[in-house]
Amino acid sequence: MSAALLVAALRDPASVAGLSGAQWNALIAAARAERLIGTLAFRLEGVAVPPAVRPILADARFDAAREAQTALWEADRAAAALAPLAIPVILLKGTAYAAAGLLAAPLSPALGRFIGDLDILVPRDALDAVEAALLDAGWEWVKPDPYDDAYYRQWMHELPPLIHRDRDRMIDVHHTILPLTARPKPDIAAMIAASIALPGGLRILSLEHRVCHAAAHLLADGDLAGGLRNLWDIHCLCSASGAAQEDFTLSLMEEAARHDLAAPVARALRLAHHLYGTPVKAYSAPISLDLRLRPSDRLFLTRLLARDGWGRETHKALRQLFYVRSHLLRMPPPMLARHLLTKWRKGHRPG
Repeated sequence: MSAALLVAALRDPASVAGLSGAQWNALIAAARAERLIGTLAFRLEGVAVPPAVRPILADARFDAAREAQTALWEADRAAAALAPLAIPVILLKGTAYAAAGLLAAPLSPALGRFIGDLDILVPRDALDAVEAALLDAGWEWVKPDPYDDAYYRQWMHELPPLIHRDRDRMIDVHHTILPLTARPKPDIAAMIAASIALPGGLRILSLEHRVCHAAAHLLADGDLAGGLRNLWDIHCLCSASGAAQEDFTLSLMEEAARHDLAAPVARALRLAHHLYGTPVKAYSAPISLDLRLRPSDRLFLTRLLARDGWGRETHKALRQLFYVRSHLLRMPPPMLARHLLTKWRKGHRPG
């Protein structure tokens, strides 16, 4: 499986020695499909690779560096637009990793990471002011459909996405980290209060909360699409944090429990430990954290690794199962049925 080759190469770059041409093709295809080609390129820097592979990896490193610059500029523009509001503006996901100054770290979630939209978190009571400020600064709505607009505003953890009319870059404005209909109810005010200030006025979540957010996004909200990248983020954050703080795992699990996220964080740690060798500690007290895989974890691993030698997704029935699961996590069954029926009538079909 191409995804298994990718996991092995990220975990131990020396594992690429002796790969056949077909295996290299599979590895590159999986890395591109999982949006980990830049990360792979940096992981293999200094490792002997076939001549035909070198320019692919060099281009990926160049593209990743350019993308990080673009993401940071977009964050700067959003900060300038929102500065008059004097509210905390917290960067999330890839832009947060880049802004945190982690690019030079030997094992960093920012190194080579694909950064798409700009994701920010603001207090919910400031949403109207944030929306008006961004519209004044050149962002426009992406979702013209009244149903989609109303769905985002009533039930989701973010405003409908916006795109800048000149720079063609999207921004997602979050007011919490999970849909309002989801079962877990993180204490977002506590997360905002614990956030870390950066030069220039922006902020990032604490280390523990960055891991909680990544795990929630992967396992308490989504269908595991792009899951290997999210798990790599968690691996890097835990590796760096654990090296600096002996009991980081304990602190992480305490925060996860506080925010109703103990189960997804624990599963994320088990999966990351199994796939990437993430250095987390098992505990029997004062908390219980067993890193041995549970039977249900096998389904998650199969979904995460479901790619053929061309990087194409396999196990369609399992993908559909996780697609339905992701919606059941977001909303009660009656509401889900109405939502899916409405989307079906509008022509939406899950991949």
